[in-house]
Amino acid sequence: MQYEQINYYDPDYKPAESDVVCLYKYTPKQGVSYEEAAEQLAAESSIGTWTKISTMNEKIAHQLKPHVISIDKERELATIAYPIGLFEVSNMSGILSSICGNILGMKILESLRVCDIRFPKDIIEKFPGPAHGIEGVRAIADVHDRPFTGTIIKPKVGLTSEQHAKVGYQAWSGNEGEGLDIVKDDENLTSQSFNDFDTRIKLTFKMRDKAEQETGHKKIYLANITHSHFDEMMRRSDVVKKHGGEVCMLDVVTLGFSAVETYRRKNTGQIIHAHRAMHGAITRQPGFTISMLVLAKVYRMLGVDLLHTGTAGAGKMEGGEKETMVIVEALEKDSVEPNKEMETLGQEWYGMKPVVAVASGGLYPGKIPHVVKAMGKDIVCQMGGGCHGHPGGTAMGAQAIMQAVHAAMSDTPLKEYAQSHKALQEALDTWGT
Repeated sequence: MQYEQINYYDPDYKPAESDVVCLYKYTPKQGVSYEEAAEQLAAESSIGTWTKISTMNEKIAHQLKPHVISIDKERELATIAYPIGLFEVSNMSGILSSICGNILGMKILESLRVCDIRFPKDIIEKFPGPAHGIEGVRAIADVHDRPFTGTIIKPKVGLTSEQHAKVGYQAWSGNEGEGLDIVKDDENLTSQSFNDFDTRIKLTFKMRDKAEQETGHKKIYLANITHSHFDEMMRRSDVVKKHGGEVCMLDVVTLGFSAVETYRRKNTGQIIHAHRAMHGAITRQPGFTISMLVLAKVYRMLGVDLLHTGTAGAGKMEGGEKETMVIVEALEKDSVEPNKEMETLGQEWYGMKPVVAVASGGLYPGKIPHVVKAMGKDIVCQMGGGCHGHPGGTAMGAQAIMQAVHAAMSDTPLKEYAQSHKALQEALDTWGT
């Protein structure tokens, strides 16, 4: 199969500031060279097709062809620079349909991973970005100079609305008034027969108000408003807002890019907490994948304020510490340098607000100091089983989490701190460090 004979491989080309630059990791099938495969990648993701066509002209080829600017056969990497004229710059779905689209189905490849995309200023500025960012979330939650603490109601599904609200209260209140900042619905709790959305919202916010009055601290409820019908999702958002909720949770992968950006542009004033359920179907190697780093960049542009990233060196989810930290930096920093080891291109954000990274998935109190040391304090330390699985119950679990955070922020060894803090000691006896 012979693509249009256009010279896409151009190692002398210097990307323009307006170019979209992509880094691909790829393995050609036997008999296909790395050069041929890279050129066909460039063609299929832009102006080319599988055969010579009469409608191609020199003007199109000159103005819109991408440039394969590097091929590293040993590491199986190709870098391709795409002229911005190929894209509708305000259309994320359209952009990704090109550079992450048909190419993932090409049969000349044994595997293909979209490692990173460097977006230019002309595209970055067309997207809203987070409404609140890290500082805005801190101001609303009234949490400063330490990580946010939170839990997910467990079991994921099965509790009635009344039981759900009671567990939330226990987590917010904690033991001896030392409770968590945040209580969150899980990704698959929407509006089931045993726990319908409107009843849950009413009862849980009532418990939130009670916990605030009793503890004297601000408490946040992350209600999952995800729905495949956008009008119903907006209705649920209004219900949360009516009850004084400052945050709504979206399952951003299953909702789709369009729904996430549209919700952000509705300007509800609410913080957007982004759960990444189903990302593994897109990001998990080996095979034909798109990195979580790429998704994280896209969701920052679309306007989420918090995003699940996994935990650095801990937890039950796929993704090592170095990979997690690359994602965290892309969410939090104003400018990120390329990282050859982690196969990234870097990114300049041109003033776009940063996103709070959410460390979640198999986390427990004993791992908090390591996670905070690796990921910094502008994160959410979020535990489900690591709170409710405490031998003393949810309230003691919440207290243990807070005690672990206090130990980490005072740079006190966890085992030493636990000697005078019973809840933490029992957590360490249960799960270790």
